[in-house]
Amino acid sequence: MKKTILFLLLINFCSFTYSQIIKGTILDKSNDSRISFATIYLNGTYVGTNSDQTGYFELDITKYSSMPLTISALGYYSITLSDFSKDKPLIAYLTPKVFELDEVVVKSKSLSRERKEKLILFRNEFLGPTENGQNCEITNENDISFNYDSDKDTLKAFASKPLLINNRRLGYKITYYLDKFEYYKKTKSFFYQGTIIFNEDSISDKTQKQSIDRRRRYAYLGSRMHFFRELWTNNLSKSGFKILNSSDENLDYKNLVIQKDSLRKFLSYNEKIGIGYYSRTPSSYIVFHKNEVFFDKNGYFDSSGVAWEGQMAKLRIGDLLPYEYSNNLK
Repeated sequence: MKKTILFLLLINFCSFTYSQIIKGTILDKSNDSRISFATIYLNGTYVGTNSDQTGYFELDITKYSSMPLTISALGYYSITLSDFSKDKPLIAYLTPKVFELDEVVVKSKSLSRERKEKLILFRNEFLGPTENGQNCEITNENDISFNYDSDKDTLKAFASKPLLINNRRLGYKITYYLDKFEYYKKTKSFFYQGTIIFNEDSISDKTQKQSIDRRRRYAYLGSRMHFFRELWTNNLSKSGFKILNSSDENLDYKNLVIQKDSLRKFLSYNEKIGIGYYSRTPSSYIVFHKNEVFFDKNGYFDSSGVAWEGQMAKLRIGDLLPYEYSNNLK
């Protein structure tokens, strides 16, 4: 009996020791008022919660303690916090989108045909050119507004509410907080920025589930998530990845990774690197914007630290998987 009690106490102690619950309050930066129904989440996962009417929230981040915390609310810019204490209550301030929303109201008066053309362009660039991207549906497109700066040849898109995306091929419902989207007509290039929350689509048909599992696995293999997970475990070569520098020399773990502790690893190289997946010739490239780019075992990486070119650059919202995804099909 004593051994049983001791064992249960030990389990409870371990659970208490390793569980990490973030508590905090969300405030309006302009006037310190409390923001109710803000969404607090880990970008790219299922993990999230909402603040209550007093702006207070609690969120269990135990499984993803190395990832930054993202906070979004209607009418505010999202913020991402990576350097915060997990041991004391968090006070977070959001900045209102007052001027941006005013701009949208003024410049969104386009003709129906023009708007349709802009929506097609937006879908192609934002969701991606792959089969998964082309089969996604944004269910609240009326919340998207556009303006067009003829001097700079730039199309800008704004969303007054989070974008609700139905990815039927991969079986996910997605909430996407779009902070910025710009398309540059002359160079046919674009830039977008935002954060994402996944929800599993409820599917009961067994055959359909199996098809979705196969498509998820196909989306995973050779993806950015796959690359960083294999890099974390020093398993790039066995998993089919080849990394080359500009001199066509092979690079491996010791050339690319700086490890600072058991939870923090950084991708680092002094020039652009090429990535081949079951190919000697690179099909994707990483251009570094930071000297050290944080990544973790789940496949998360600091997206502000790199730019992608080639095949991996084509994998956009329609091909993303949540960090909970496990490649368990053999």
